[in-house]
Amino acid sequence: MLTTTIKIGIWNAWIFMSVFILQLMVIMFSNKSIRKRSHVPTDFRQTLMEKYIGVVANFVWLLALGYSIFLPLLLGSMWFYIGFFVFTFGALLLLFATFSFIITPANELIQIGVYSISRHPMYLATFLICLGAGIATISFIMIILSVIIFICLYYESRVEERYCYKIYKDLYKEYMDRVPKWLGLPK
Repeated sequence: MLTTTIKIGIWNAWIFMSVFILQLMVIMFSNKSIRKRSHVPTDFRQTLMEKYIGVVANFVWLLALGYSIFLPLLLGSMWFYIGFFVFTFGALLLLFATFSFIITPANELIQIGVYSISRHPMYLATFLICLGAGIATISFIMIILSVIIFICLYYESRVEERYCYKIYKDLYKEYMDRVPKWLGLPK
């Protein structure tokens, strides 16, 4: 049964979730054109539902971030090691994706590093980090939040792909044909 104790502490899931704050700081301190590329422009045409999904994704992510403060890691347990493995994979994916994101010139399509095996490595990393935190704390609520985040990010990825196709045209179509959406062997 997935249950957890709720209490504020040093050895809580916020340690896992803090990688998001570090990543945001790295992007924030990169040059302005890189920061601008980190989001689909607000004037890009989106349906009302897509806009709501974006808001829900951000809200649920912030909820998970805040909730992680109260979730003690089950240090030394099998659940901790499984969660830590999932988190580590997600954190490494986020690190490599962020590095590729920053070193690619702002006006070019990112196709290097983990972007050569996944079109949305940051979205996948976000899900894995949150899921790892949920497993390492045996928090059913955190696992559910992770799944909701992934569903929202799936829809966000569709908006992002439409936007990238508008900007990069055939180059993005060729990229989509060559690289899977999430993670796996090239098509």
